[in-house]
Amino acid sequence: MNFIFKALLVLSLVMLILLISFLVLGFESFVWPGLMVFFLSVSGGVRIHRNSKGFSFSLLVFAAVAAALGYPGVFISWGRFETTNLIVPLLQIIMFGMGTAMSMADFGAVVRNPRAVMIGLICQFTIMPMMGALLIMVFDFPPEIAAGIILVGASPSGLASNVMAYIGKANLALSVTLTTVSTLLAPLITPVWMKVLGDQLVPIDFWAMMWGIVKITIIPIMAGLIFNRLLHGKTKWLDRAMPLVSMGGIAMIITIITAAGRDNLLSVGGLLILASLIHNLSGYLLGFWSCRMLGLDVRSCRTIAFEVGMQNAGLASGLALLMGKVATVGLAPAVFGPMMNITGSSLAIWWRDRTVESD
Repeated sequence: MNFIFKALLVLSLVMLILLISFLVLGFESFVWPGLMVFFLSVSGGVRIHRNSKGFSFSLLVFAAVAAALGYPGVFISWGRFETTNLIVPLLQIIMFGMGTAMSMADFGAVVRNPRAVMIGLICQFTIMPMMGALLIMVFDFPPEIAAGIILVGASPSGLASNVMAYIGKANLALSVTLTTVSTLLAPLITPVWMKVLGDQLVPIDFWAMMWGIVKITIIPIMAGLIFNRLLHGKTKWLDRAMPLVSMGGIAMIITIITAAGRDNLLSVGGLLILASLIHNLSGYLLGFWSCRMLGLDVRSCRTIAFEVGMQNAGLASGLALLMGKVATVGLAPAVFGPMMNITGSSLAIWWRDRTVESD
């Protein structure tokens, strides 16, 4: 198997050289398929080592994004069916899976460690919205693109933060609790921030956004909790399948949004990638050191860093769709999603190999 991984890495190097040649010689029609092959080969090649194989999924997403940019028509509609109609159902399936993996015991950390939970929630819902507001002032994006950055910042943390907390030897119980509680609070807090920071960019219907979040997150999670309560231990196949379904669903959502907003993304892509990277890294940095200044232990600080920096980009994409602006407001979540998986995996691997200092 290692031979195959090495061959894929060699192929990726060859494709990189070819891509540079295509750009220099002006063979633009070969760039998108070349990018697809490059990311696919790198995605397979990085599986050669345990420290790098965590990047495989995100690189697959980049291959799908390259396909969507090169051949958007394939991903925009299938006959008379508009693919954007898949976004909300996919998110509901993902949230249902989150619910099936939970029980009421997951809320116990709120009682056992209320201070850490409260600090985490405050960091989650202040650092990222305010950083988003600062970034749109600095970069001066068009209003609807800027609103997407605010929307990402105002969203709760996503399931990926739990995975990174586990890999990075953080406080996994606290991570699960923060993800759950922030998601349950999102129907109130996310529309408030969008009304305060985003209403001057695009019209915000507070109640419509609140209902949209309830429909996308709360109802499916509650259904999953009930499912888990009634059939706990009887559906192990579902526990194995849901992570794969979730990853596939997120990849499909990002691909659909990229295809729908192709022209806008190509016009502001470089700056939007840079802004999203700054947004993401600021969440890690400010989340960690804010908690250290408040006296939390290192494991909890690592956890909150992931919870702050890794937003639920899928939810933000769904809300952009419900606003009718998936091709503009939805672009920032589409960029932020795969990027946070790359940076989050890197940070988790770096922390994993470092002993947690005693407090």
